[in-house]
Amino acid sequence: MPTSAAPAVSRAIEVLEFLAGHSAAPVSLTDIARGIGAARSSTRNICSALEDGGLIQRRDGGYQLGRRLVEFGGAYLSSFDQIREFYRACAESPLLSRELVQVAIMDGTDVLYVARHEGRSPLHLSARIGDRFPAALTAVGKALLASLGEPSVRARFGASGDLGPGTARSVRTVDELIRQLGAVRERGYAVDIGEVHPAVVGVAAAVPEVGSAPRFAVGVSLIAARPDDAALERYGKAVRTIAAQIAAPARRIA
Repeated sequence: MPTSAAPAVSRAIEVLEFLAGHSAAPVSLTDIARGIGAARSSTRNICSALEDGGLIQRRDGGYQLGRRLVEFGGAYLSSFDQIREFYRACAESPLLSRELVQVAIMDGTDVLYVARHEGRSPLHLSARIGDRFPAALTAVGKALLASLGEPSVRARFGASGDLGPGTARSVRTVDELIRQLGAVRERGYAVDIGEVHPAVVGVAAAVPEVGSAPRFAVGVSLIAARPDDAALERYGKAVRTIAAQIAAPARRIA
């Protein structure tokens, strides 16, 4: 572990990261200490401070993330005009207003979902806000990766070329991914035909980059057999329209 100017703060971050990775059930103090490689006594002190601040909570003999993190996350996302505009644009879209539409950002070789418009009953097979999925397998991830050059894509996935677990339809190699990204650039939107879940089709487009804001992608998730090319093109055009609308006003296109 690198030397930190504030070791207690660094340990607190490790506790939060560990609990985020084990969110299915409460985690005991002993397991947390073992997971972050710290003494049980010091881990207890850190957990007590985090609990006092509402960042974690005790439940069923263990710890889970606390509700106050939702407040912080909401405050962070609300600082981006693009997220506020996303919800408005989805509500006004003739095609997407009744669909499940999501916003994601790139985080290493994953995508992190940060907003979700549910136009109809929740689609439980798709990602929730805060979920991560392998970028190479998702339409939103492919849309974001397509903005990078080939050397950057290869460097991101490293020598192992591990694109993450998927389905029988998932892209398997970096070379194949590179070819797919070329097609994404040509048509202006990305497609995922059952690569994360066999029953889910994703169509996504990247939001034009704006200053220092994170690079977002907008994607729609559909439960269907493989849509025909005309349907994919309609949804591709719709997500491109949303992506353009949620860019800063100076970057919007008609």
